[in-house]
Amino acid sequence: MDDVARVVLALEATQVAEEVLHYLDRSGLARVVATATDDRQLVEAVRQTEPDLVVAQPSLASAARGSNVLALDGRETVGSLRTALEAGARGYFVWPMDRERLLGAVARSGSDRRSSGPRGLVVAVRGARGGAGATFVAVHLAAAVVRTGRSCLLVDGDPLADDVRTAVGAPLEGLHTVGDLLPIAEHVKASQVKEAAWVHAAGFAVLPAPEPEARIGGEGFASVVGASASASDVVVVHLSKALDDGAVGALRVADRVLHVLVLDAVSFRAADRALEAMAPLRLASRSGFVVNRAARSEIAPGDVRRVFGVDALAVLPVDRGVERAQMRGRLLAPKGRTGRAFDRLAVRVCEELTDVAA
Repeated sequence: MDDVARVVLALEATQVAEEVLHYLDRSGLARVVATATDDRQLVEAVRQTEPDLVVAQPSLASAARGSNVLALDGRETVGSLRTALEAGARGYFVWPMDRERLLGAVARSGSDRRSSGPRGLVVAVRGARGGAGATFVAVHLAAAVVRTGRSCLLVDGDPLADDVRTAVGAPLEGLHTVGDLLPIAEHVKASQVKEAAWVHAAGFAVLPAPEPEARIGGEGFASVVGASASASDVVVVHLSKALDDGAVGALRVADRVLHVLVLDAVSFRAADRALEAMAPLRLASRSGFVVNRAARSEIAPGDVRRVFGVDALAVLPVDRGVERAQMRGRLLAPKGRTGRAFDRLAVRVCEELTDVAA
């Protein structure tokens, strides 16, 4: 039974609770060790059983704060998702539509328990073409990850642009950068990454890109990203659109690769060519697409599936506040339409990842 995840189930609806319990128990990948229908029962169940994770409806999830919590609801609403995020849930699922994804997340908790050491998730973000908004997506994704209750480190791997530093309003001088860690990349430790990173007011840490003349080698950058993954729950790596050695190194260790598109033919063609160039890296199963600045056009978000075979992970609306915020080195407020879209993206990216090697 060591391979089986031990679950506390906290749902008020008796019929749904029975369906979920039987589904998890019959899977052979999980065992429900206790159930609860209110806050008090949930707190007591967690205390007595010390489960691997708690599957709870969003309104009860906060009672299990400090545990590994997955939120489960009968239908998706903005209020339900927000409640789950505020409770620190590490995933959000709708029953029964998402039951297979729920089982995958539950099963991973059992394998995580056997892991020889913690390693965070690595998410690489790259633009299909210049101006697609990869920096915007990487920065706001990092902020949204923090709102899920996870720690996040944003690493800039594009020294020619160094856009992340400007986008987050970081000081132009006096900060450690990726370049400071590259000479010791082979032996760099998580503690050194933490000491080097600059912390944004939104809660995520930042490692700016090195000087423009710096050459980021693939193995060295991969080692820095790996050490960053030992220092944080999630690492968001901002990459240039060029597939140079540094980008390839980061892509090799990435658990998820997000390609940022805008709704024009140039962007779609560029993404298609990039995927073809990256074919030797076998990233197809790890690749996803984010549509930025979606507006009425001959090309629609639904065309992502037609061209690439999968739906977009997120569709970000046109937001007039983006340019003004970027000019001032500020982030958009999380309560707007764009902020909510990033909250959903952060949850999806984190919960859909497969097992991460220690």
